[in-house]
Parts: sequence; C-alpha cells; structure tokens
Amino acid sequence: MAEVARQAGVSVSTVSHVINGTRFVKDATRERVLAAVEITGYLQFATARTLAISHTKSIGLAISAISNFYFADFVAALEARTRLAGYTMLLADTHDDPEEELRVVQALHQRRVDGILLATASQGPGAASLTYLEERRIPTVLVDRCASPRFDQVGSENVEPSAHLVLHLALLGHTRIGMIAGREGLSTSRERLDGYRRGLARAGLPFDPALVVHGASNADEAERVTRAFMEIPAPPTALFVANNHMTIGVMRALDRKGLRVPRDVALTIYDDFEWASIFEPRLTAIAQPIRQMAERSIDLLTERIADPDRPPVSVRLKPRFMHRESCGCASGCGRLSSTRP
Repeated sequence: MAEVARQAGVSVSTVSHVINGTRFVKDATRERVLAAVEITGYLQFATARTLAISHTKSIGLAISAISNFYFADFVAALEARTRLAGYTMLLADTHDDPEEELRVVQALHQRRVDGILLATASQGPGAASLTYLEERRIPTVLVDRCASPRFDQVGSENVEPSAHLVLHLALLGHTRIGMIAGREGLSTSRERLDGYRRGLARAGLPFDPALVVHGASNADEAERVTRAFMEIPAPPTALFVANNHMTIGVMRALDRKGLRVPRDVALTIYDDFEWASIFEPRLTAIAQPIRQMAERSIDLLTERIADPDRPPVSVRLKPRFMHRESCGCASGCGRLSSTRP
C-alpha cells in the first residue's frame, strides 16, 4: 500500500479510501491511485496482516486441462501428490492462451496460494505471466513446458525420444517421414521438432519443410492438416505425431481417406494414452513418466516455498518407448517395451 501511495503521490490513507470506498476521493486522485495499483500489481486482501506471515496450505495449478488428455492425467497425479504433501490444490484452466494465463496467475495470487504450478503457453522467458511471477517472487514450478531456467521446472526429455521414433521409422525403410507438429511457440513443440530433425539427420535423410505441418495441439486442426497432407504429391509413408490429442485427429483423417495403419501409413506418436494399447493396430508411442513428473513438481514447489532464495532447478525425466504395431513392425515386436530412448 505504501508503494502504491508513493507511486500516486498520495497518502496511504487515501489509497485505503480508494480501495475500500470508505470516503469520497476526487476523480483525478482516484485515477492516479488506480493507475498505481495497476503498475505495482498491488492486490488487496481482507486478512492481509495475518496472511503476510502465514501459509494457506494451498497450491495453484494453471494449466490447459480441459482440452488435453495428457494434462488431465497429469492433473490427477499432481492432485494426489498435493494431498500427500498436506496441501489443497486450486485448478484454473489457461486454455493455452497467454492473456488468459496471466489473468489466471493473478487470480491464484489474489487467493493467496503458497505457490503456483504453471504449464505455460507463453512464448519466451519475458512473457507477461512469467514476469508477473518473477517480480513478485511467487514460489513457482514450470511443469511439462520448460520455458525459462529462471524458474524451477520439470518436464520430460523431448528431443532424444522424438529422434528415436523418427530413426525407428527410417530403419524400417521409410524415406518420406512426415511430422504433425504441435502448437507453434510451445517449448515442447519446438523440442519435438528438433528431435524430428535430429532423427532424420541420424538416418542420413534430408529435412524437407514440406513434410512438417502444424496441428495446433488439438484433434480438429490435426485432422484438417493431415487430410491435406496426404493429398500432396508424394505424401509421407510414415508419420510422427507430436502429442496424443492430435493423434485422435490424425487417425480420423487417415480413416476418412481410406488409409490403414500401418499397411498404408506407419504411425508413431509422442504421448502414450490409455486407449493406445487397445487400438487396432496398437500405437507405438513415447510414454511420459507422469507420476514421477507430478511427484518431482510438488517436491520442488514445497522446497521453494520453504526456501525462496535457493537457486532454480531444472529436471528432465526419461520417458519410455512403447513398441507396438502401428510403426509397421512384425506382430511379434508388438509387446510393450521398457526400452528408454
């Protein structure tokens, strides 16, 4: 409040009257105070005096959980670990929109959560939500999307596992391997595209931009771009799909084109999911270590809450290669494999 008063050039009591509506304040003065509130990020709490020195034992989770199957499983694992740690979780959906993400982060902060877990959709470490969290020293762990080394962050390895899938397809004889990439700007999308290029290079295959399309990390857009993809001259004979939600759209598109997996098109995916092992054919996939990611994320956040000044930690966990039939291997190779790419 004192900071707001200094910024506006008024007394602390005037700030209090503007915030609480307890006395008439001239419009010009009121506007200066409200502008200072916006600039400083000041948030009012009815119990500010007590909350300033206590914990609420609550954690905020800002994530796009409604439209992403993988995140739904991840949220369940995070919530279970949160309860074990003695905290309550408040969930807010960012809809993978940077502006909504900032509003969600601010709302969780206003509710005085002790810390925030964030799967950021923002681009670059200078994004508004990350700046907000850093400037206010809010204990934060970035989950899944490792966007800034200035924060604690936990995610899966993306580059090498993606390269592993692409090289696997190349070793099966495919020379035109297409990729359905995720939403542009996300760290996971960028890393999996890097892995695709690395896998091609290891196989001695050139990178062809025409063999990469972006499915916006959702099923409907993935279906649209895949249908167009398979109509280009010399379409790909194998596909690498960069997340599980897009996989649904890709499978629909191939089915509507009358193409069968793996007879007509070999298919590998990043993000295993519950139905992948009961599809016909069963889907060759990279399975993220969801439970371990959840455990490490909550552990890091509680450590950050206890020790706000320790150096940030970045954790990358190894996923598993689930070797099934959709890649085109013989049926005898379709059993689950614990091979780590």
